[in-house]
Amino acid sequence: MKFVIQRVSESSVTVDGTCIGKIGKGFLVLIGISENDTQEIADKMIKKLIGLRIFKDENDKVNLSLADVNGELLLVSQFTLYADCKKGNRPSFVNAGNPELANQLYEYIIESCRRQIPVVETGSFGADMKVSLLNDGPFTIILDSKEL
Repeated sequence: MKFVIQRVSESSVTVDGTCIGKIGKGFLVLIGISENDTQEIADKMIKKLIGLRIFKDENDKVNLSLADVNGELLLVSQFTLYADCKKGNRPSFVNAGNPELANQLYEYIIESCRRQIPVVETGSFGADMKVSLLNDGPFTIILDSKEL
């Protein structure tokens, strides 16, 4: 499982011209799920995501978590995080989880985050989405379950 976490001042996702998710200060999280991922792996990733202290405190040091700043989450599925570009110029996505498994785990991640963070918005699994963000920093973290 891979999370690309971007600290944002604001972010939104639009499908077919309609905004379906919008947040203020918080994290935009692009979520990639592989065939080998499980709820146990998701739990570890969520714990790390929620606990990340990458917001500035009163001393201008990155020391505060989402909860400390009343931050919000925008969770967007993105199978292209598992693109394999080793051969040729056209990426292969054979390492991405099958859509049924990936959607189940994506929904599990959403529900788990909603139990801990008051505002959790989402994209639409499998849809052609337009994602906007104002990256604060910029500050981007890549979490890979293989490294946890």
